[in-house]
This record gives sequence, structure tokens and C-alpha cells, in this order.
Amino acid sequence: MASTQAKWLKIVEQRLLWLSHFMIHNANHLRDKADGLKVGGHQASSASMVSIMTALYFSALRPEDRVAVKPHASPVFHAMQYLMGNIGRDRLEAFRGYGGAQSYPSRTKDLDDVDFSTGSVGLGVGITAFASMVQDYIAAKTWGRDIAQGRMIALVGDAELDEGNVYETLQEGWKQDLRNCWWIIDYNRQSLDGVVREGLWQRIEAIFTAFGWDVVTLKYGALQRAAFQEPGGEALRAWIDACPNQLYSALTFQGGAAWRARLMDDLGDQGDVTALLDARSDDELADLMENLGGNCVATMADAFARIDHDRPVCFLAYTIKGWGTPLAGHKDNHAGLMTKAQMAEWQAHMGVAEGAEWEPFATVDDPDGLKAFLDTVPFFSKGFRRFHDAPLAVPGFATPADREISTQAGFGKLLDTLARSDSALADRIVTTSPDVTVSTNLGPWVNRRKLFAREAIADTFAAERIPSMQKWTFAPDGQHIELGIAEMNLFLLLGAAGLAHSLFGRRLLPIGTVYDPFVARGLDALNYACYQDARFIIAGTPSGITLAPEGGAHQSIGAPLIGMSQDGLAAFEPAFVDELAVIIKWALAYLQKDGEGDPDERTWLRDETGGSVYLRLSTRAVEQPGTRRDDVFVQGTIDGAYWWREPGPNCDLVIAYQGAVAPEAIAAAGELGQYRRDIGVLAVTSADRLNAGWTAAQRDRARGNADASCHVERLFAHLPGHCTMLTVIDGHPATLGWLGAVAGHRTIPLGVEHFGQTGTIADLYRHYGIDQAGIVRSANGALAGRPVNAGLRRAG
Repeated sequence: MASTQAKWLKIVEQRLLWLSHFMIHNANHLRDKADGLKVGGHQASSASMVSIMTALYFSALRPEDRVAVKPHASPVFHAMQYLMGNIGRDRLEAFRGYGGAQSYPSRTKDLDDVDFSTGSVGLGVGITAFASMVQDYIAAKTWGRDIAQGRMIALVGDAELDEGNVYETLQEGWKQDLRNCWWIIDYNRQSLDGVVREGLWQRIEAIFTAFGWDVVTLKYGALQRAAFQEPGGEALRAWIDACPNQLYSALTFQGGAAWRARLMDDLGDQGDVTALLDARSDDELADLMENLGGNCVATMADAFARIDHDRPVCFLAYTIKGWGTPLAGHKDNHAGLMTKAQMAEWQAHMGVAEGAEWEPFATVDDPDGLKAFLDTVPFFSKGFRRFHDAPLAVPGFATPADREISTQAGFGKLLDTLARSDSALADRIVTTSPDVTVSTNLGPWVNRRKLFAREAIADTFAAERIPSMQKWTFAPDGQHIELGIAEMNLFLLLGAAGLAHSLFGRRLLPIGTVYDPFVARGLDALNYACYQDARFIIAGTPSGITLAPEGGAHQSIGAPLIGMSQDGLAAFEPAFVDELAVIIKWALAYLQKDGEGDPDERTWLRDETGGSVYLRLSTRAVEQPGTRRDDVFVQGTIDGAYWWREPGPNCDLVIAYQGAVAPEAIAAAGELGQYRRDIGVLAVTSADRLNAGWTAAQRDRARGNADASCHVERLFAHLPGHCTMLTVIDGHPATLGWLGAVAGHRTIPLGVEHFGQTGTIADLYRHYGIDQAGIVRSANGALAGRPVNAGLRRAG
């Protein structure tokens, strides 16, 4: 590295070290605090990353590269953006406060140029691998070959390697021939609760090497490497290599005098080593011993510059947690903060004049020279690196004409219809599944659109003329990415693909399938993908106890509540395939929305902002009502509900159902209708959207808009006050149990609250009281003592 560049990198490093730490200090000790709580900010974890991030951003990166920043290094990231003039001082002064720079980098909350949100430990690491796979997928297509391909990079805390999803990602990366991916490990050997076990580095090297990664270990900085060339240097190096992590941390915290005493005790009777130590003051000796590879900006920049290939690389960078600060090395420093006294002393040490704490170029002797250097940094040369891609028109497609069909089978047929089309939208759909492609009805789509691989792989069964329903052809133009059995990987891939329009300037419409109970297994990654505002469709199927013989291990209970509670995800559970067709067409447009502004006052839903979509589907074939296309049905399906049987003026019972239990609910209403007039049947397609619109309308009324009214309130507007509402779902009853609160109706919620049994659908519905007889029994119990309508008799 040229000496001039090395000089400027060192100056930038020291500026970022100061600004990041003063930002945290201001938030905790100087800014007014109304609630008296510690604000935090992880000064020590930021310090260990300063040299790495300086070398990476100001030397190695190009605009097409994308980085997931270690969550606890966010102050360094924000300081960097401030130094470059990309955010104002007000954001730093409000760090971890309302409207300020976020605690952890966020694509949706920060004004900075954040590539990947981080904060849920380990997931920001994994998504970079899947983003690289998505980049390869796009570049292999005729419509994506002109994208500028970059490296997908994760800045990783060594404690993050305890997260299991990291290793699930490594295995999937090996299977998918991962490339253009760097993981840079901040190996400071300290976590929240203590110092990591000895020898972890050996395990890291072995694991990454086994999965085909190059491992670059950066243990020694330039000062240490120079000292090793002196007489006695090899003995010093051997001592460093043998020193336990806890002792190295403790001596770092104690400082130069402690280093000298310990080294003299262990090595001082060797003349050359004694001379090496005597040639340095205590401060110089401390600088030498703390000059590990990851704390040496020149060492890191040189290591990055030496990579001239696209193989995945793991950089194992040894660092000191709290490097360069009074907190360095102490085992309790993870959430520690410098006191006001420590900060004052450190400020003097850093040479920052009082009143100049927020000055970007404070302490810089040649500010014009630094400005000129920053103007030449490649990574920042193109400004804000968010792309856009025009929305794709959603074509119409016919509803399957089967008289009896399940929503899962209907889903497969609808995708097959799209696969047969030559629309631009169909070309941008990418499907994926964690080894359940066939059993979730993606087979027809894959047979027509093939599986993706960078290099073509022939179907051996076809070549050997062995009959098979599945034509597993891998090709660069394939549109299905097959994953192993790891739901976290599924949602990380959907998250990466769902950001393709922003990361790479080419829109993808990702569709994933998973067994519905296993949505929960990938829930952390699902939440993470939604937090990034990634756009995708996830079909959970098969669902509920309707799966019957599979038993409780494969029967979902709480999944509808996940759909209701997950921000950024519109959840639907259609009962009939014509509903599903309406929902999928709407969803393919909804994924592409990016508008702002007030909610639609018809529903109080923010549909113009768009989001992702969750479909809860069933394997139960039910008789179809025939295709319905009227506007009330279509709009009601999208908004969340419509009247299957509209209640009359004397209605004393409404049965509201969602999903596969439709036949039981409808049949029960028919039986009850023999002696109770005006019964209503509400077909709920999305409890999530009904509930979201209702709560939003209530908020707006609380703000003074007395006219705010939502879809479900209008549906119930003419129900008599004495009417009882009975809700039924193959899922947790709380999904629909809130409906009675809309207009103050007594509600009887039916559903499933306990792990399922094995048996037939009839057996299980009867066991949980959601069969026809159970619904009738619950309705009669609720209406006991209430007179039946005149002129009607109970049958039998």
C-alpha cells in the first residue's frame, strides 16, 4: 500500500473511532434523558471494528458491493456516513433516540445508505450469501446480464458464530456453488458474558475450509510483524501465540506496565527479548501488543487488495475489544460505557479540543488533503446506492375448473398457468422451497420453468429413460432454486430475492413454499426479511389439523396468529380456489407497490406501500362454488371478508369461518336455518387485513376523524345488537375471536388450541368441535332460551 493512502486511512480510522464513541457518550451522558434509562451503544464492540471498516469502505469496496454491518458496529457506520456528508449532525446527536440514527443499521429506519438491516444476530451474516446467489441468478438471465456484479460482504462478530443459522447458510452455499461473498470476522474473543473458549480459531478455519471457503487469518499487525524481525522477535511471537485469550485481554486492560512485567517474567532472561522490550516505552509496548491484524488498517487494506478471485473468503481478523479506548480488554466491556472522567481523559489523548467534538475534521492538520482523499474513495463515488425497477403488469389467468379441489392443488395449477404464459411477469417469478417442492405442488411450475444452476446439469433419469413425473433439469435460465431442509435459509433467500429491485435494479417476484407448521421454525428470518421490507409470497401448506393422519408434529395451530401479528406481511387463508386466484393476482401487484401517504379511507389499509404476502393453504379437496367474478366478491376477498350468506334484519346468529372448515360452517348454517331465520355466514379470507383495517380506523377516530370506517365495520353495520357471533377456524380460535368486539356482539370462538391427534378429518374435527355437529351444538348452546323464529320448526 502506498504510504500516502496508508496515512489517510489512519487519519480516517482515528476520526471514526472518536466520532462513534462520542456519539455514544453524548447519548448516555450529555443528552437529556426523560426516563433515566441507560441508552447504550456498545463502545467496545464498535472500537474493535474501526480499522476493519476503514480499510473496507475507504480502500476495498466498489459501489456495486453490498455490506451487512455487524449490529454493534452501527455507531462506526453512522460516523462514516457523517464524515462523508451523507447524514447530518442531528442524526448523530439523536443516536438511539426518536428520529435519530438507529441502534443497529436499518434499511427502513435509517437515512444512511444501509444495504442490509442487521440486529437479529447471525441473520445479517447469512443474507449476504443468499444475496450473492440472487445476483448470480439475475446475471444468468437475458434481462439481467448487464448488472454490475459486486461482492456481498458480512462484518461478523465472533460470538455470532454461535448462531446455528450461520452453519445452515454455509452448507447451502456449498451446494449452490457460492461465490463473490466475503465474511470478515471480528475475532476479539469476547462476548456479552465473557471471553470465548480457547482454540475457536482452529474450528473456524476447519469449518470454512470444509465448505470450500478460502480462509485468510490476520493475527498480526504491521508493528508486530516488524518486531518479529528483530532479534528476540520469534520468541515474542511464540509467546503471543501461546497466550490464553483471558490473559491477553486482562493485560490489554492493565496497559504497558503490566505487559512489560509479564513479558519480563516469562521471557526477560533472554537477552534479545529484553532488548526488544527495553527499546520501547510502556505506551509503545502497549501499542505493539495491541497491534493485532484486525486493528491495523494497513494490514486489513493489504489483505483485501490481495483477493483477485470470486471464491468465498473468510477473513479471520484478530482484534482487541475496546481497542484504542480505556475499556480495551476488560471482560465486562461489552455493554460498558466510558465515564465522564474517562471520556475527558481520552478526549485529551485523542487531541480533540473542547467544543470541537462534532467537527468531522477535528485534529486533522490538512483538512483539504483529507477532503481530496475522501472525494476519490470509489465506494462513495456514485452516491446513494438504491435502485428501482418498473412494476410489471399482472396478466389475468383463469381459475381451475375442477369441481372439487384443494387450495394447495389450486395454487399449483395457478402457477402452472403462469408458467405456460410468455408474460414478462412470469419471467421474473422465482420459486424456492426447502426440499418440499413436490409435496407443496410446485412440481408443474418447475417442470416448465426448470431449476436454476449457473452451469447446466442434465436430468439423469430422463437420459436413462426412466419414467418420472419430475423433470429435474438444471440450467442458467431455470426459475426454481431448490434448498435443503432449513426454513431459516428459505426466508433468508426470500428476503434477498425480495430486495433484488433495490440491490441490483432488477425486480424479482419470489414465491416460496413451506409446510405451514414450519413457518415457526424460520420465524426469526421471516421477521428479519419483513423488517428489511423485502417483497415475496410465502405459501404455508398443508395447514392445520385438516392434514389429519400426519399428526400433531405436522399440524399447525398458531400460524394464523403469526400472519396477523407479523408487520409487513398480509396474511390470507382462502377456502376456495376462485378466492385464491383473486388473492394471487392482487398479491403479485401488491409486492411491487412502493407508494407513500395516507391509508385508503375505504379500508384503512396501507395498500399503496405494498409488502409481502402469506398464504395459508390446505390439502383438503372441497366442492367449489363455481367461479365468481362480481365486484363485491372480488373486493371482499381482497379486503378480508364477504358475506357468503347475507344476514337478514332479524338475525340472531352469524357464523364466521376462515379456510378449510368452510363446508362445515356452511352446512351448519343450513341446518340451523331450518329453525332460525336470517342467519348470516361470513366468509373470512384474511383475519389479518380485517383486523388491521379495524385497528387503523379506531386510531384515526381517536385522532378526531369521526367518519373513519373500515371494511369489517361496514359489514357489521346492520347486525342487530342481540346477534351472537360464532367463529370457526382450523387454527387458534383467537384468530377470529376478536370479531365480536367490532360492534359489541357476544362471540363464541371455535378452533384448535392443543396439539393435534392422528385420524381422519372427520375424527379430528369432531374431537375439536369444529365439525358440523359441533358448530350446531355450540350455536344452540349460545342461543339457549332464545325463541326460534315463528313459523319454523326444528327438523326431526
